[in-house]
Amino acid sequence: MTTPPPDPTRRTVIVAAVAGAAGFVARAVSAAAADPSAAGKDPAPMPQPVTPLAAPSPSSSSRPSPEFYELRAYRLRRGPMPGRLDAYLKGALIPAAARAGCGPVGAFTVTLGPQSPSVYVLIPHPSADAFAAFAGKLAADAAYQKVAEPFHALPPTDPPFAGLEVKLMRAFGGVPRLEVPPAAATGGPRLFELRTYRSHGDPAARKKVEMFDAAGEVAIFRRLGLTPVFFASDLTGEGLPSLTYMLTYPDMVAREKAWAAFRADPEWAKLRTTPGYTDAEIVTGIDNQVLAPTAYSQV
Repeated sequence: MTTPPPDPTRRTVIVAAVAGAAGFVARAVSAAAADPSAAGKDPAPMPQPVTPLAAPSPSSSSRPSPEFYELRAYRLRRGPMPGRLDAYLKGALIPAAARAGCGPVGAFTVTLGPQSPSVYVLIPHPSADAFAAFAGKLAADAAYQKVAEPFHALPPTDPPFAGLEVKLMRAFGGVPRLEVPPAAATGGPRLFELRTYRSHGDPAARKKVEMFDAAGEVAIFRRLGLTPVFFASDLTGEGLPSLTYMLTYPDMVAREKAWAAFRADPEWAKLRTTPGYTDAEIVTGIDNQVLAPTAYSQV
């Protein structure tokens, strides 16, 4: 049987669908931020609202508004997939993201943890509206379309990736912007850790955000060498409610040393046993992966 040629309208429909879904997320996030009492109500006609776990921490007028992070997880198979994805990200997506006003963009492979081989792509957006507009900007970017065409034109029998998962997050008020490690500017050695904390309900999830952002856990991290890249509440994805954060270290030895110091720290011991902040009350599970930056990662 002869495979019919690709339908040229199919990609336009897909882009429109992605943009429409992104627009719904942006409207839901904006509505929840404007009216916290509306969090948890279903915005018609969609049956499941997107609800931030917590409002931004109190801030001075000079503190920037929290960014929104798009975290893509490209699931791959060994063979040509990793190399083709690298070429697409380096030559097409990351330059287009810069033209769209997004970035710096991080790209990481899995060193320790499940789902290898995978590539994680972290795209900061200045606002929910910017995230919603991103798909449309890519569709209208002629340079992107030209470079990305070989990647997009791969057939179902030899697809560009095995799967794609996308999560949208909103930065904590206390860590409102992506913090790029200095070594990224020179391509120096650096390691990353991606962690997700799940809770059994929204009140518990908000309490864990509070523990990190306002009660001092992020400050303890910084003091002991657990250096933040971002902290954010998850707005979409599996296992909600949850939060996700990324840390960076020079190497694995520094990582082990920092976590050992954290576990032995008296201030942390006091905080984690404070009623309302214990794991038994607010955390039901933790996912953890150690990542390495690609050669073209901007983070």
